[in-house]
Amino acid sequence: MLSPNRSALDPIETASRDEITALQIKRLQWTLHHAYENVPHYRRAFDAHGVHPDDLHGLQDLAKFPFTGKSDLRDHYPFGMFAVPREQIVRVHASSGTTGKPTVVGYTKRDIDTWASLVARSIVAAGGKPGDMVHVAYGYGLFTGGLGAHYGAERLGCTVIPMSGGQTEKQVQIIRDFRPDIIMVTPSYMQVIIEEFARQGLDARDCALRIGIFGAEPWTEAMRREIESKTSLKAMDIYGLSEVMGPGVACECVETQDGPVIWEDHFYPEIIDPVTGAVLPDGSDGELVFTTLTKEGLPIVRYRTRDLTSLMPPTARAFRRMGKIVGRSDDMLIVRGVNMFPTQIEEIVLAHDKLSGQYQIHLSRDGHLDKVEVHCELQPSIGYVSEAERQKIADWVTHRIKTLVGISTHVNVLPPDSIERTLVGKARRVIDHRRKTS
Repeated sequence: MLSPNRSALDPIETASRDEITALQIKRLQWTLHHAYENVPHYRRAFDAHGVHPDDLHGLQDLAKFPFTGKSDLRDHYPFGMFAVPREQIVRVHASSGTTGKPTVVGYTKRDIDTWASLVARSIVAAGGKPGDMVHVAYGYGLFTGGLGAHYGAERLGCTVIPMSGGQTEKQVQIIRDFRPDIIMVTPSYMQVIIEEFARQGLDARDCALRIGIFGAEPWTEAMRREIESKTSLKAMDIYGLSEVMGPGVACECVETQDGPVIWEDHFYPEIIDPVTGAVLPDGSDGELVFTTLTKEGLPIVRYRTRDLTSLMPPTARAFRRMGKIVGRSDDMLIVRGVNMFPTQIEEIVLAHDKLSGQYQIHLSRDGHLDKVEVHCELQPSIGYVSEAERQKIADWVTHRIKTLVGISTHVNVLPPDSIERTLVGKARRVIDHRRKTS
């Protein structure tokens, strides 16, 4: 079902599949030529695979071309993957580089314009409109979240509050005093803001926020329900990554809330088998791969995001949707031979009405065996809980993890505010001591 408010949409958002496919082929051919002719890495990679941009005649031909990985960007640090002279790059962003050199991305003036337009499109999809006040609590700086959200909201004609992350008490004050309509932030930091409302004796459901646009980390349907139950907002999922653009690659539509719609006129998605690299049909679970269709500064061909999801048919827009990110292939934990994702633990913890959404997984070794501890917290609102009741809750979580995930754990049910909070970016859900002792 397409949105009834078609006047607010770009014409391509309600186009036929044939129109979308024709545009994608045209733009793919441009991207492949642009990359091949201007980025030495792509020329070498294409030649080594025996392919040329002229070999793409249909969408299925993209599978002939090599993948791009994060290591390719790091190997050509800082500017070796740019397809235009550095003087034509008007802005650079970069990843945190916690596992090596940061990945550096560059944008031309036209790229920045496209990015702002797509974030504006995303805010409209989430239910926003010109004149809304947008509280941006994503971090500003080299991280793409803050400035990406900021420019998109301004492009739509919104009033922007450039709050950034941290200063949680002040976040609550600004939300109460300025009465923004929309907040753009990581879901884990939204949890912290909600907790700060409660700490001040306030009810977050009484604030003016009606839309939350959450991204930058995997989060579950259980987290959506938790946030919506403690506020009066609709929790919407936005997706992006700096290597492809930043926030605004895909966004949920308020009409359906059934997975982020990929803006397929600018990004071509594939789902592949993460082991073999084979392209999988729509509906299959696998690793998400993106090729940019319009980026000038840093064209990306078949970028392996490591995000695990599926492609689903259109509903509110003419474009395909992404399923919820279940995790990243490089975030998957292997515990005693069992594959596990942190989001599985999140679902279980949030299923108990006396537990908040705060949790951490601690991994260590006991001899040659993996040892798993799960720390979770009581809801601040439930008051005193006896030691016996806490043990009963811990036993329930332990049993659910064993039944649904297949591993034995030791669960600690802690008082409120026991687990470290994220004040800017993504929550630290896993602490793996095995790497220090192995």
